Amino acid sequence: MGYICPVCGYDGLEEAPYDEYNCSSYEICVCCGFEYGFSDGSEGFNFEDYRRKWISEGTKWREPDLKPTNWGLKKQLNNIGVSLTTETK
Repeated sequence: MGYICPVCGYDGLEEAPYDEYNCSSYEICVCCGFEYGFSDGSEGFNFEDYRRKWISEGTKWREPDLKPTNWGLKKQLNNIGVSLTTETK
């Protein structure tokens, strides 16, 4: 386990998305593809909008080879306190 993506709940980030000074890591989540410092900056996404877009597009993994065989969206979203039902409305 690593750091948790605040967008999709993936718990394998190598770095914290933001440090104590709110500087972004520029790491790209291997699950949802959100890049901290880019997707939330020049792309103009907030976490909720990006999450809804990712879910509506079928929750495709950016790095499908890293997707766990027992992966579950509901369980992963639980890592960030988000329910699937609220995100699909």
